[in-house]
Amino acid sequence: MGLQIIPYNTTYDIIAKKNIIFSILITIALLCLGSIFLQGFNYGIDFKGGLLLEIRTHEVANLSQLRSDLSGIVQGEVTLQEFGSSNDVLIRVERQPGGDEDQLAALGKVKEKLGQNVDYRRVETVGPKVSADLIRNGIYAIIWSLVAMLIYIWFRFEWQFGVCSLMTLAHDALIVLGLFSIFQLEFNENAIIAVLITVTYSINDTVVIYDRIRENLRKFKKMPLGALINLSINETLSRTILTSTTTLLALCGLYFFGGPVIAAFSLPIIAGITAGTISSITVSAPLLMHVRLRPEIDSQP
Repeated sequence: MGLQIIPYNTTYDIIAKKNIIFSILITIALLCLGSIFLQGFNYGIDFKGGLLLEIRTHEVANLSQLRSDLSGIVQGEVTLQEFGSSNDVLIRVERQPGGDEDQLAALGKVKEKLGQNVDYRRVETVGPKVSADLIRNGIYAIIWSLVAMLIYIWFRFEWQFGVCSLMTLAHDALIVLGLFSIFQLEFNENAIIAVLITVTYSINDTVVIYDRIRENLRKFKKMPLGALINLSINETLSRTILTSTTTLLALCGLYFFGGPVIAAFSLPIIAGITAGTISSITVSAPLLMHVRLRPEIDSQP
């Protein structure tokens, strides 16, 4: 017999506790929203602007030594990332106070510190306009992804399912954004990727539950809606938890053993998938109780 984290034929009454669950999740969402408005984000170089250098070392790149060498020679943050081969390194230098002359001076200091043992494959300056474009495009990507999910669910099921899924996905995206704001994690292009991965994973779990609800609506025409939703959640609970657990185990491996760059990328995705799994079970389906999905039947469990 296979591994069973959640036993089959469970009878958890999610609907009976939905008001408590909603209150907790709304409180968390408000905390995240408050942090975003009051504290804002710790924008990375991609959004603040700065210098971007792609170098190739003659020997295997020692990232720890390079970080130590470049630390403190310019103002602000300097990040290094290995990509491609072990000799290729991407260096980002935060935009320096002042104009173009100050940026060129910082570039000169970095090149001087790196010495002659590296080849420069690319040297670019990310200005304020490019950073503003990245922020705007990132916002558009999140908004349009939510709209696309709404349209998809609306046509596949009914409008009530689309509205409830949109509210759930917006909550999940807010949780990930709140994580970056509350803990002042570096907000860069990886943050946008983390939000998009979260909503994609969340809608996958939500569709599975919605599909079972639609199936049971046709099968049990006289069953109260609350009992029917509880039945559908419990019938898909084992699948949802097992799928999420498998994904989280892989992400935790990346977080603990993948190094600082991979860990910074994995953490928000871990939080997002956890939030998406919880909301798919405790929010997306119970919300259907409040949109008159089947008004001719008593909607109380």
